[in-house]
Amino acid sequence: MAFNFGSAGEETNPAKPCRTCTDFKTWAKQTKQSISDKAGSAPVQRNKECPLDKDELGKNTWGFLHTMAAYYPDNPTPQQKNDMKSFFNSFSQFYPCEVCAKDFQQELRLQPPNVENQKGLTKWLCDMHNIVNVKLGKQSFDCNRVNERWKDGWLDGSCN
Repeated sequence: MAFNFGSAGEETNPAKPCRTCTDFKTWAKQTKQSISDKAGSAPVQRNKECPLDKDELGKNTWGFLHTMAAYYPDNPTPQQKNDMKSFFNSFSQFYPCEVCAKDFQQELRLQPPNVENQKGLTKWLCDMHNIVNVKLGKQSFDCNRVNERWKDGWLDGSCN
């Protein structure tokens, strides 16, 4: 998919709407597809077997990345450190949403992954996620709770 970027590097209208770069409702409007039933009352439930939209892709990706970081070794080998750095660099090159990928590449240049140990990687990734959350106007996550959220489960026992 070809994207057009304005003078500030912001995406302008692509030739065809990209599902991985927009949420479902916006994509449906851009493609002039109705997301309501014929009576115009309740929205139609999106088929879960359709390609992921931007929101679904983001949520699933962050879940995967945080879980991967949660299980990163406390004492990684030099090879594991190198592999993790390579993973994030490759990931940023192939992420399906081109605008998101370019933004993540820029963040990687400013703040490379901390691959020294599990604690460093989970904190770095949480910080990266919070940078994105701020850009999207979402609430930041308490990075002191990453293992509780993505590895051990909530302290209240709700994940048991």
